Amino acid sequence: MLVLDSTIISDDVVDQKFVCDLNKCKGACCVEGDLGAPLDQNELLTMEEILPEVMPYLSEEGRQVLEKEGAFVLDEEGDFSTPTIEGRECAYAYYDEQQVLKCGIEQAYLDKKINFKKPISCHLYPIRISRYEHYEAINYHEWSICSPACELGESLKVPVYQFLKEPLIRKYGEGWYADLETKVEENSRTEEHTTD
Repeated sequence: MLVLDSTIISDDVVDQKFVCDLNKCKGACCVEGDLGAPLDQNELLTMEEILPEVMPYLSEEGRQVLEKEGAFVLDEEGDFSTPTIEGRECAYAYYDEQQVLKCGIEQAYLDKKINFKKPISCHLYPIRISRYEHYEAINYHEWSICSPACELGESLKVPVYQFLKEPLIRKYGEGWYADLETKVEENSRTEEHTTD
């Protein structure tokens, strides 16, 4: 693992190859799982503020859930997350013409209706962050529904941390990401030297 400032980055984030392949997975990460997308405390107000602009992008079922439950819910573990439709897809998701599940928040952002792309937990996936008292652990979350992304990433030779450059910079800043790249390069050179 790599230690960088107050973060600990698992080796899989550097070694595992990954590029989302929506044509194959159809956005399954927005529908599978027990709960909606995790939300940071500092995202809650934003979720409430953007809701009116996002609503037109959503399915009728999604709108009904959000009208009933609000922009976010407190889950069984005491964390905030996005509401779901009958325990399935995220209420903010909708199906496009190709039956691919897309994010209504992201579409509103792309249409310049709002300046919030999506919750950071969604933007960072397949990275999951665990918070501890003095540091954050950055881990790769392996999930069978993402096997097409692993195959595409392998063929393109793109590791997780490179695929997620934009959200990692959004979360930790450009300096942190530049330091991560430097550490990865240093480790790679060390490994090459060791195997020579």
